[in-house]
Amino acid sequence: MKKLKLLMGILAFTFISSCSSDKAEIDSEYPVIDITGANAFPIQCSTIERGKTFTFKATFNDNVALGSYNLDIHHNFDHHTHSTEVTTCEMEAVKSPVKPMLFINNYTIPNGVKTYEATAQITIPADVDPGDYHFMIRLTDKEGWQTLKGLSIKIL
Repeated sequence: MKKLKLLMGILAFTFISSCSSDKAEIDSEYPVIDITGANAFPIQCSTIERGKTFTFKATFNDNVALGSYNLDIHHNFDHHTHSTEVTTCEMEAVKSPVKPMLFINNYTIPNGVKTYEATAQITIPADVDPGDYHFMIRLTDKEGWQTLKGLSIKIL
């Protein structure tokens, strides 16, 4: 009986120790917003004309998989800041908004993609207040990590 218990113990130990620990690697890296490419737009201090359509272009990267992105354009007439850039832009005097532009839109990225060339057509209405604006890019990966890039732009 002791031999049977010993044999059962050895078999149980062998079974438990032979099980692999297939733990998935934990994604702890933020996704990357790259606006350094020759075609990237807008970049810090870009100008955009009212009544025109422009193409947003950036490259997104992640070590595992990208999720989605969000673009946000809002006025900066009060000189608040979200900038993530080192370079500062020349700003107009503080003013009160009359008809400021507000654009917020979410975009999907195909599943399982690690690198994505993002493009979006955005129209600036002809009748919005010209002046200082922020162009915010929020990029989220599949795990939920988010990177923010805050650019100062001017609508003419």
